[in-house]
Amino acid sequence: MVYTFGLAKVANIRYRDAANRLSRCELSAMLHALSLDCEVAVESIGGADFLVFESRALSGGEIERLRSHSSVVFMAEREADGRLRPLDGGTGLYLEEDLPEILKYKGKTSAAFTRLMINMALSLSPFFSSSAPLTLLDPLCGKGTSCFCALQGGMNAVGMDLDQKAVHEACDYFSRYLKVHQLKHTKRAVSETFLNTSLPVTEFVFADTREHYQQDQTRSLRLAVGDTVLVPGLCRRRPAHLLVADLPYGVQHAPRFGRKPESFRSLLARALPQWKKALQPGGVAALSFNTLTFPTQQVIDIARESGWTLCEGPFLGHLRHEVEQAVVRDVIFITNTPFEGGT
Repeated sequence: MVYTFGLAKVANIRYRDAANRLSRCELSAMLHALSLDCEVAVESIGGADFLVFESRALSGGEIERLRSHSSVVFMAEREADGRLRPLDGGTGLYLEEDLPEILKYKGKTSAAFTRLMINMALSLSPFFSSSAPLTLLDPLCGKGTSCFCALQGGMNAVGMDLDQKAVHEACDYFSRYLKVHQLKHTKRAVSETFLNTSLPVTEFVFADTREHYQQDQTRSLRLAVGDTVLVPGLCRRRPAHLLVADLPYGVQHAPRFGRKPESFRSLLARALPQWKKALQPGGVAALSFNTLTFPTQQVIDIARESGWTLCEGPFLGHLRHEVEQAVVRDVIFITNTPFEGGT
């Protein structure tokens, strides 16, 4: 059976070819997690771009899994005569698609690319077919795009950043979002202690419907201000399944001690061992970075030195792409347990 998935239009023409390639890699990873190692092609139909592949008939559950693809806006079966028969279904979203889009700020990673990292990390993990809500950790969360993408997909989310203003803005935004959408919720301030350091945490507990909230079928968001090495303190009771981090694109990271700047290498070398402790066994981390300031092999070397295992496979080696003149982005996926691939 031939399936044809329509892709969202990319306004940036320079980025369009790269976006199609990335979308193809993402779908290949998701199909592999469904034990479908079929060839995915990009075709233009009526001036629109589609991902096309041939496989056995997909079950309803598998179609719903694939519906979470970051760029797919239309799903259909291709009939023998070339006609497309749309595949009906929901949006695959727990919260409305506006959640990660409304809050705008300089340097924001696009929600579509963030969802791609989440989907590919999940596809490489043993949790892809889990029916229970998973937890995503962003240890450099900024104003929370990764966390909001995770919540949108029905996950729990945990975020930490050293930038107090950014974290507070993310908390204020989510509070307003819950009220505007009239979602039943609670919000409270708590404190966690780790390595003799007290971490102020804002915790939201909410549900997509009033009925689910009353039945205790809820999700949570926890946002904290602090140094990224302290993230295990946020995940002691509920280790995360996935970690997504968009590493800083500039030459220097935020100050570590007073005004003393910290290099990328130093940041990652001290953070990765702690990030590893915050994940469940089998957890997968997706790290994106600017290769012009942080070469891919250097990131891989530091990850391996920190005890992580690199996830390798044919659809993982084609993710490097130009974002703008000074940013050529790449992504690696690493796991905290030995990787038994087939990818």
